[in-house]
Amino acid sequence: MTDPKKVQELMKKLWPRLGNSELIRLGPDGDGGYLVPDDLDGITACFSPGVSAISGFEKDCADLGMTVFLADRSVDQVADNHDRFHFTRKYVGVTTNEDFMTFDDWVDSSIPNSDEDLIFQMDIEGFEYETILNISDELMNRCRIFVVEFHNLNQLWNEHFFRLASRVFEKILQTHSCVHIHPNNDRKLQKLNGLEIPPLAEFTFLRNDRIGKRSYTKNFPHPLDRDCTGEETIVLPKCWRT
Repeated sequence: MTDPKKVQELMKKLWPRLGNSELIRLGPDGDGGYLVPDDLDGITACFSPGVSAISGFEKDCADLGMTVFLADRSVDQVADNHDRFHFTRKYVGVTTNEDFMTFDDWVDSSIPNSDEDLIFQMDIEGFEYETILNISDELMNRCRIFVVEFHNLNQLWNEHFFRLASRVFEKILQTHSCVHIHPNNDRKLQKLNGLEIPPLAEFTFLRNDRIGKRSYTKNFPHPLDRDCTGEETIVLPKCWRT
């Protein structure tokens, strides 16, 4: 079992910070909508692995003028159509072959010879950990805003999983700061050793050079947060923000 002090230390590193830009909502009022900093000018493309029946976040990005790249091997096409959408029927992972591609290979093949800022939105059902570890430092530095739904967070009490997850978060925190966490209320909070962990949570990270302020967010939930399901609302527990 993971030492509770290690779990709480990780939580403190992820306490959302206040940046120079207010948060806005992209996507629907419900599942598939996410809060991001209103710092989108100059972002030329969105990369969104994991395609569901909802593409509202990606459509809003496209309406803002971004080229949107989507990828998923499990579906034949994107739910919504947009002339700025480009779909690849592959999974994003740790290698490139007939069914998979690495994030770096995906970006390189989609927008070759580019160094402009990007936004990533990732919901790939637990495969985010290995995928993020495989993203190059160069590409991480091009990602201005990174939105990820992290799965199985209740397994942080498992020492093996904690080592994996903490490496992923430490990798992101080298270049980005957490600016928002929204627990997905599809699963109930898991309570152990005085700490509460949402099994699913949507995280938004902003690249450190765009942060400015270094103060912490005090008010939860954010006024623009919306429940993902009809289950009881979950507010980010105080152990994540003290």
